[in-house]
Amino acid sequence: MKEMVKGTFNQLAKVYENSVDTTSLFNSEYERPSMIEQLPENLKGKTVLDAGCAAGWYTFQLINRGANVTATDISPEMVNSTKRRVGEKAKVICIDLEDELPFENDSFDFIISSLTLHYLKDWDYTFREFQRILKPKGTLLFSVHHPITDIKLLQDPQYFSTELIIDKWNKEGKLYEVPYYRRPLSYILNTTLKYFSIEEVVEPQPTSAFKEKAPKSYDRLMKSPQFLIINAISS
Repeated sequence: MKEMVKGTFNQLAKVYENSVDTTSLFNSEYERPSMIEQLPENLKGKTVLDAGCAAGWYTFQLINRGANVTATDISPEMVNSTKRRVGEKAKVICIDLEDELPFENDSFDFIISSLTLHYLKDWDYTFREFQRILKPKGTLLFSVHHPITDIKLLQDPQYFSTELIIDKWNKEGKLYEVPYYRRPLSYILNTTLKYFSIEEVVEPQPTSAFKEKAPKSYDRLMKSPQFLIINAISS
């Protein structure tokens, strides 16, 4: 599973770097506006971990808000894409979020993880590490696939189980097999609550620009959300 994720996103790195920012409404006009709304405009002097940075869009935004950013991804090619985007303005490293994280206790004011955690089967170890490296009252802000959307991709779904999905993404005329896990809402909320206090749960809504450019997809998202966002605070 892990090697499949790494291999798939190594292949997708140039797609993310060159076209996702401009062609994927699900990113630019859906997930990203809702995530960014949860962050302070001014992050000057704050230390931020971009956990699962992909091609570095969030890394770039965090830098522009004044943050001292460390960005990580399991895919070496995504790390290279992020480095090309931000240069020396952030520390960008290749790590696995399921391993012990190479950071001191109380290192970060914020951890931002965009559409990454559904690639991990078990969250407990990762969340313990997030709790360890966040400062007291630090923020964990993450987005994942919404469980009610992913369950529609399974032939014989078992809602209360954590289930592996092998999805097929069509990017620039090529099909990619993308593995990730679907889990019940209770797992998402209760695992977060074991380590953090939840400040806000967001089921994002697409923007008016999304509606104008893709009205059918807009209507579908208004009936069945694609993503889920959790804003939580460490104790």
